[in-house]
Amino acid sequence: MSPSGPHTVLQVPAAPLAAAWGSDASRPSLLHLLPGAAGRMSVPAAGNKAWQSEGLNVPGAVVRQAEMERGTPWPQPLVSHYARYFRDGNRTAYEGLVAARQQRLTRAVVMALASNPGRRGANADEAEAWLDEVIDGAFLLCEQSSWSWAAHDDVFRRTGCVVPDLATPYLDLGAGEVAAQLAWLDHVLGEQLDDRAPGLRRRIREEVTARVIRPFLDRLDWHWLGLDGDVHNWNPWIHSNLIAAAVFLMDDPETQAHTVARCIEGLDRFLASIPADGAIDEGFAYWWNGAGRALEGLALLEQATGGVLDGGLPVVRELVAFPHRMHIGGAWFLNVADGPARAADALPWDMLHRWAVRLGDPEAAAHAAAMATGAPDPAAGLGRVLHTLLERQASASNAPPLVATTYLPSVQIMVAREAGGTADGLLLAVKGGHNGEHHNHRDVGSVVVAVDGVPLLVDAGQPTYTAQTFGPDRYGIRAMQSNWHSVPAPFGLEQGTGRDFAAGVLNAPTPERPQLELALGAAYGFEPQAWIRTAELQRAPGRITIADRWDLPVPPAGGTADVDITFLTAGTVGLGADGTATVRPDGIPAVDASARTQRGAALRWDPAAAVVLVDEWQLDDPLLADAWGPRLTRLRFRMPAAPSPAFRATGAFTLTVEATP
Repeated sequence: MSPSGPHTVLQVPAAPLAAAWGSDASRPSLLHLLPGAAGRMSVPAAGNKAWQSEGLNVPGAVVRQAEMERGTPWPQPLVSHYARYFRDGNRTAYEGLVAARQQRLTRAVVMALASNPGRRGANADEAEAWLDEVIDGAFLLCEQSSWSWAAHDDVFRRTGCVVPDLATPYLDLGAGEVAAQLAWLDHVLGEQLDDRAPGLRRRIREEVTARVIRPFLDRLDWHWLGLDGDVHNWNPWIHSNLIAAAVFLMDDPETQAHTVARCIEGLDRFLASIPADGAIDEGFAYWWNGAGRALEGLALLEQATGGVLDGGLPVVRELVAFPHRMHIGGAWFLNVADGPARAADALPWDMLHRWAVRLGDPEAAAHAAAMATGAPDPAAGLGRVLHTLLERQASASNAPPLVATTYLPSVQIMVAREAGGTADGLLLAVKGGHNGEHHNHRDVGSVVVAVDGVPLLVDAGQPTYTAQTFGPDRYGIRAMQSNWHSVPAPFGLEQGTGRDFAAGVLNAPTPERPQLELALGAAYGFEPQAWIRTAELQRAPGRITIADRWDLPVPPAGGTADVDITFLTAGTVGLGADGTATVRPDGIPAVDASARTQRGAALRWDPAAAVVLVDEWQLDDPLLADAWGPRLTRLRFRMPAAPSPAFRATGAFTLTVEATP
């Protein structure tokens, strides 16, 4: 979501699904297309021979964890956990227990499928024990007072209460996830549930209808519908889960068709908001729970309708390419907004691989194949786990493409590496954009520099979410502030918040010359060309230059008398003499010290141009520490802003970066 206040109504282009599908996507047509949909799914019910394969990929860690927890008390989220969000802003106390409960249920479903009596060596008693585990977990979800996460529920705002309001369920990401999980387990284990616990499937349908389907059909004021023109990742995430719930759980054809038709309209608003270059302003991490969810929804629609609703649209082709275009090396990706710098373990690369192969994008396919482990992670959600269990990935290159140059004009992002096809050498990423983006950080003009695939000039990324994260004090969080991004700080000023605080592109990069020149003045409330930043990767000498020049009015009220330029670094910083410094990846947890001697970054500047101030940020946030280790270090290059005779502060500063020997 955008944290920057009331949404502006935007101009949304023509809906691509409506244009491609026409009347086939209408409720009357869906009444005829959807009957028998469950039988057309690539994930079949438990009796299918696909589940009897000896090659079923159940990771040993999943088996061990499931066996250890079976027969023990289930995680129990309590009202005291729910209320903490409203009392002290803590989200994780409740959401952590909810996630633990649902992940245990996903493991139980996997074990029930793996112990299916049709598989060789399966034990009937074991199968029944795992089925009971599934039944208990599903019933606990039906009994759980709220499927919404406390951080999203409007109960406190409406009533002043800190307990869920059963009469007015809130349809959010959490509710959609529970509905989809129950839908998928009903789809694959439905017959066994009927035999073992008659009445459970009816209860599941009643709860999903009351908590999710009816609120969806009866209300048009959900912010995530995108009816105001502001469309973000909640839209496809919830709509794709609702499609699964409708296809697998809605026995009334009219309700099923009505729900799916509304979901198509919602997905269409999301796809219509995607720029022609396929960029996602929320970045790589949120691609998976935004664009990736849209792709899953489109695949469900295509299978449910027997191929009548074909999802292979031009906008989808560009979406599929976005993840590999943001790849730095290994598990590192360019992170903007609320995104961690390293890819999560639970990503469904097999889903992306299927789409890339289908759409004929060999680079996206090779990247997905290289990243996929083939081991499903319960944290990804039951639907994704079931697909991964059955995936028989076609042979593909095990090397990611690591494209030489990417430029996405809609978000003003450039990613360029010293040599395509390898993470070795320098990589420069530059971001323009504006400060009204979804999950926005004040990062207009920021740079990221990596050496041999490891970021060393970095964007801190996402800290642990609390009530402050999406509240009026969001920019009191250090990770969101421009003063802790690699951007200028004219007169010590923070960048402003909103779409008007933006960069302007003066010169765009080409594949032959990866240089991006940005006017940054407007990000601070000045005229756009009051500050110009030019960032370039020079491949032949193996050098990056980040050159700033400015022509500013005298310091405004609240400003300092100095001009600062900030660079945020990870690892270990060593200041040398005569305008030099090194940044080495020592202490960054994801760097494999046993591989080879990992090079660092050598920084150079004119020592007469600036005084260097060093600030250490001790990381006590678990998400940030997991990415970067115990600290990040900020280098502030400070230049006295002596005004010219025309009462303007002018100057220039250049930082060069090379790989250490």
